[in-house]
Amino acid sequence: MGKNILRKARMGDVKWIHALLMECSKQELLLPRSYSDLYGHLRDYYVVCQEGAEGILGCCALSIVWDNLAEIRSLAVVTRARGTGWGSKLVESCLSEAVTLGIYKVFTLTYQAVFFQKLGFEEIGKDVLPQKVWADCLRCPKFPDCDETAMLMEM
Repeated sequence: MGKNILRKARMGDVKWIHALLMECSKQELLLPRSYSDLYGHLRDYYVVCQEGAEGILGCCALSIVWDNLAEIRSLAVVTRARGTGWGSKLVESCLSEAVTLGIYKVFTLTYQAVFFQKLGFEEIGKDVLPQKVWADCLRCPKFPDCDETAMLMEM
């Protein structure tokens, strides 16, 4: 098998991204995404995979929300690869893309606040985020009782 590589997601990755997000959702680490959502936002995703192997080891998306605001979402790493630094590398790739696009405020809604604090995100009140952020929340089974932590990085 080859080395692990981080790259933009491709069509063939969708089933693997979906499976990983569903598994992490069962562990209550994040919220699931539908196939329709994944296909519609495939360009947002980065994946970590092993050269020559089928499947992915992790994924993360940068979703543009507004003029100068984007969201890190769907960060997931397979259990066997957690703690190896790939989660941080996935987030850093998204942050780099945000800067390239001229977006200097990036937020996340997460159950993993300590992880994001180590990367430089700061906890904020959910009321600081614009109304547009909450469109996805209306479809969430936990709405309106969100138990995720809102965090922001300003670059």
